[in-house]
Amino acid sequence: MEFEYIIVQAGGKGTRMEYLTSNKPKALVPIKNLPMIFHLFKKYPDKKFIIIGDYKIDVLKSYLEVFAEVKYLVVDARGKQGTCAGINDALELIPNKEAFMLIWSDLVLSDDFTISITESNCIGLSKDFTCRWRYENGEFEEVPSENTGVAGLFIFKEKSIISDVPTSGEFVRWLKNKKIKFNIVSLNRTKEFGLLKEHEKIESDRCRPFNKLIIKEETIIKEGIDEQGQKLAVREKKWYKEVKKLGFNKIPEIYSFEPLEMEKIDGKNVFEYDFTYDQKKEILKNIIGNLKELHELGQATVDYFSIKEAYITKTFDRLNKIRDLVPYADKEVITINGRQCRNIFYSKEKLEKMFSNYSIEEFKLLHGDCTFSNIVLKEGIDPKLIDPRGYFGFVELYGDVAYDWAKLYYSIVGNYDQFNLKRFRININEDNINLEIDSNGWEDTEDYFFELIGENVRKEDIKLIHAIIWLSLTTYAWEDYDSICGAFYNGLYYLEEILK
Repeated sequence: MEFEYIIVQAGGKGTRMEYLTSNKPKALVPIKNLPMIFHLFKKYPDKKFIIIGDYKIDVLKSYLEVFAEVKYLVVDARGKQGTCAGINDALELIPNKEAFMLIWSDLVLSDDFTISITESNCIGLSKDFTCRWRYENGEFEEVPSENTGVAGLFIFKEKSIISDVPTSGEFVRWLKNKKIKFNIVSLNRTKEFGLLKEHEKIESDRCRPFNKLIIKEETIIKEGIDEQGQKLAVREKKWYKEVKKLGFNKIPEIYSFEPLEMEKIDGKNVFEYDFTYDQKKEILKNIIGNLKELHELGQATVDYFSIKEAYITKTFDRLNKIRDLVPYADKEVITINGRQCRNIFYSKEKLEKMFSNYSIEEFKLLHGDCTFSNIVLKEGIDPKLIDPRGYFGFVELYGDVAYDWAKLYYSIVGNYDQFNLKRFRININEDNINLEIDSNGWEDTEDYFFELIGENVRKEDIKLIHAIIWLSLTTYAWEDYDSICGAFYNGLYYLEEILK
């Protein structure tokens, strides 16, 4: 029995997920670099989805409109309660005699999950997590079970089988009295993420959704897993080849380029260490020394088209994509952490004017993404640069040196690395935004940072570009609604320092 339609029960406040659902419905909580519901989209890209929402349904609709690439409809179940809510309305959207799946949004199916073609109704039973109901010997019982638990996945031959489902209430409790016979589907390696503790068990994945790392005993292999990842991989390999040719050794040993296999460095990222102030100064001096050495390896003619692309065009292309998604993006002024911040959408002309007067002497060989997350301290002391960006605007390898310094500032003052690991809280209130990001612990080195850089790059330019980088992060961090909003608000917060 093939099915073309999938009803996703994405309603409910998700209170068991606590702060993760303060600003968004649970279906949009990210798991392994994808919102939960997008794991379904990825697994069944050709199916037609009917998504039931209620809590934060406007956020759900706006987010799906921007990022979903599947066929979908949203059913509004506001005012109804329980897992039955919205199912009747969803059934109206499915033709007669058509099979369909019904699944809870907090269920993430395993990569190898398949359903054999059958002419029977099917029920998915847990094998790796505890459910409140169990299904044994053809009967539903409200008894917790880890091996025969009712996980929240059903396949029905046609909608008439459950056409009398009530508008509210608990679906499984109602199903208990229907006496429908099911074939059992074992949900091996499937996970249910309806609880905060289940989410917190997942080790934060720093690898972007378009990359894959294969970690061996002494080496690491890095591969792009989609079109974006493969495109970035080409630039990354080109950068490593270039700096290696120029004798730059502040990188891991590269053993091959196809695939990209490199030394597994004995050390951690900069932000993972707890240094004294004097130790931080020494490490920062070495990092900046390495970057200055890199910058002096090559120069190129300034391309002002690339400056506009990197700082203005790309930023607003990304911002325009989420303008209708972020709360208060239509307001001229937004209060963020007590600061009255002008909205970038109302300050575009002023920003463009600032960059129209922007002038530099030459482009230099850049890293392009020298945050603490991309600097590993070999044996806890020797900084090695990894994960280069490899381009600036339209130019390969070379660009504005201030961009590198702003990326480093992004970690020192902006605490980007903690933000990237979702170690932040954002409260979107009726008249203000409160954003708290865990600290990398390096803010006390800000003055020393500017002292080490010297006067070749203006402090104001670095701070301006730092704000722009935050604003550009909005759709780069697309998999997490809170990160989109947090990047936008933080960008406005830092931009206000420059605009005032």
